[in-house]
Amino acid sequence: MPHPSRAKAIAILGTGSDVGKSLVTAGLCRLLHRAGIRVAPFKAQNMSLNSFVTPGGGEIGRAQAMQAEACGILPHVDMNPILLKPESHARSQVVVQGKVFATLDARSYFTRGRDSRLLRAVQESYERLAAQYEVIVIEGAGSAAEVNLRDRDLVNWTTVDLADARVVLVGDIDRGGVFAQIVGTLDLITPEERARVCGIVINKFRGDRSLFDDGVRFLTERTGIPVLGVLPYLRDLALDQEDSLDVNARTLLPFTADRVNIAVLLVPHMSNFTDFNALAEEADVSLRYVATCEEAAGADAMILPGSKTTLPDLAYLREKGFDRLLLDHVQRGGELVGICGGYQMLGRWIADPDGVETGGQDAGLGLLPVTTLLARDKITEQIEAQALHIQGATSLPVRGYLIHMGRTDRAGLRPCFQLLRRQGGIETDGKESPREEACLDGAMRPDGLVWGTYVHGLFDQPSFRRAWLNRLRSRKGLSAVPLETSERVNQMRLKAMDRWADHVDQHIDLAPVLAWLR
Repeated sequence: MPHPSRAKAIAILGTGSDVGKSLVTAGLCRLLHRAGIRVAPFKAQNMSLNSFVTPGGGEIGRAQAMQAEACGILPHVDMNPILLKPESHARSQVVVQGKVFATLDARSYFTRGRDSRLLRAVQESYERLAAQYEVIVIEGAGSAAEVNLRDRDLVNWTTVDLADARVVLVGDIDRGGVFAQIVGTLDLITPEERARVCGIVINKFRGDRSLFDDGVRFLTERTGIPVLGVLPYLRDLALDQEDSLDVNARTLLPFTADRVNIAVLLVPHMSNFTDFNALAEEADVSLRYVATCEEAAGADAMILPGSKTTLPDLAYLREKGFDRLLLDHVQRGGELVGICGGYQMLGRWIADPDGVETGGQDAGLGLLPVTTLLARDKITEQIEAQALHIQGATSLPVRGYLIHMGRTDRAGLRPCFQLLRRQGGIETDGKESPREEACLDGAMRPDGLVWGTYVHGLFDQPSFRRAWLNRLRSRKGLSAVPLETSERVNQMRLKAMDRWADHVDQHIDLAPVLAWLR
């Protein structure tokens, strides 16, 4: 395969999923950016329900948006040309260069292998980036030794070869078996691939680092490849994570009388759980993800999150008894918020006549008198808005993004937000059509206890977030917390990338990587 790029490239590959490739990539991107190098991230194929809308209205993985921020540049669809959004255990919506390409089951997708359209998208996107930047930091996917998919791989060695990249291999010591992870991976790749590996990183180390000195010596002697560093586990890192596994850390947080207790209902195909990260970092908030009605006991507010398969996730909520729980919660004066798919579930019914997701029709939870028709056209926009009728937050600014394939009739209810600026478009049959003129979003019950919106990223704005939390505090008889408290949360989130980059710089010897990049 030719190497048409002008940029130098380093690839961060892993021994498996969730070993920390995204964060190591982001940390390296930040360090290179701080050194004055024009750098961009790239992940050929990503599988995630946490997505982001670029300024151009394209959809990419959330991790690549975070990595672009680390590089000091705006996110672009070329940074993640293929995004797979799972709709079931074996079927995904395939987004190519920001737009919906097809919905395929796993066998159909992998049977296509290096389909000319998919491979061409990867090549085109990489070449455009490589022509604009000095360095590309590539993130791999899953394991670098997926031998059963080798002839159909687009994201690991195909991309490494395209970019003529050197490779850093990341292993996760926290899950155990790190020696087998590293040695086994290197044993299963080809000699040509192994020759590209310039270093090994051990991630998520806990405890006394000196106790692993023997491990470093063993790996260096056994593989002949230097261990560039051992990264200690860094607590309280306020960076948006890509994998839904991270919500498990918040499933059992205690609810207390002196805090605002928020329950986010775990649905099987939850999307964009990053909507709640800023809320979870507030000092006066206990936020937990709940899988049973018992775990939700004591919540002041409940949130129905986004979903990639709304009707099946609605059926799941009924099966678990959440429909009765939510009704009781609201009748007792608790607040209920639905975001995107969660907003749709709150209504009277949802219809999917064209099989946009799974097909069919079902009654909603009936807590808002709205109705939703799923349609093939997909709205992907960045927005700026103003809160309209949310008590305590009226007229406050909101920024966020829309990613949905449904139209909801609010049935005369008051809208939640006025959309002041919209950037992106509506995609129909693979083409972008002009935006609708409608500039109102969401619906709210007259008593204000139940409301829904299509806006993702809603709670990232400190003024809106604090106003909403203070309203919940007032209902509990608690005094208001100053806005400055929430502004400090946002400042901490802004500083988190540099904190992580400093951590990477302290514990990893990047000399072999920098030597290659020079």
